[in-house]
Amino acid sequence: MTSYRPVNAVLRGLDVLLATNRLKGRATVGEIHRHTGLDKATIVRMLETLAHAGLIVRNEETKTYEVTGKALLLSVGYDRHRAVSAIVTPIMEEFQDEIGWPSDVAIFDTDAMLLVETSRKAGPMMLNRHPGYRAPILATSLGQVYLAFGSSEEREAVLAREAENSDPWNNIARDPATAKKFFDDIRRRGYAIMHPDYSRIEYRHTMTSVGVPIMFDGEVFASINVLYLKKALTSEQAVRTLLKPLQATAKKIAEELARRSDK
Repeated sequence: MTSYRPVNAVLRGLDVLLATNRLKGRATVGEIHRHTGLDKATIVRMLETLAHAGLIVRNEETKTYEVTGKALLLSVGYDRHRAVSAIVTPIMEEFQDEIGWPSDVAIFDTDAMLLVETSRKAGPMMLNRHPGYRAPILATSLGQVYLAFGSSEEREAVLAREAENSDPWNNIARDPATAKKFFDDIRRRGYAIMHPDYSRIEYRHTMTSVGVPIMFDGEVFASINVLYLKKALTSEQAVRTLLKPLQATAKKIAEELARRSDK
């Protein structure tokens, strides 16, 4: 627990910086507003402050904002995800060849699921997701399934923190009984699905995902999803056709991660 109340202006500035990074080339004031919920006047002030700090730059022709190379300094020294990425990449490529849909692998990182690898590297389903992207925990199948199969202490800590966040997928964090049933159900069936509000906000209702844990000897290492277009598959069809291959891929990744860690 921190000693002082957070500085809200700093938090808003970080929200704008993160949204600009996620939008990658299409970060207008309007799009940042849609992603953060901040009023546009505040967004403009934060953008100008970040530009003054050299962390973002404005493209006058397209009226968009992008992060600069200086922002890379914020990640210096953090490379845990790269080690996992090197292991999972060939397995994910094989998986996509098998099923025809892209997938992501993510690890838990305190307040988000950190994308370590994705097979959305070409075509229309890439959708601005790259290794290093921080996905909201309760919004995504990656985060939901990780929490469901993780420790109760970790789960309770996340729920306590997310209860302070007004995003619609965090409503469950403010209702302990509903949260318990929600995670019990995920463990019972073995998979989680993307929150419908996240599908609406991030993908305009076009896409959703199924996620399963990556586990070995009862310990969850990470999680993996498979993304698909709603117009191509119903949720029932997706579970029927994609779940078993997804679980087999998760098992293969877990075994490889365990084997490498023993070396």
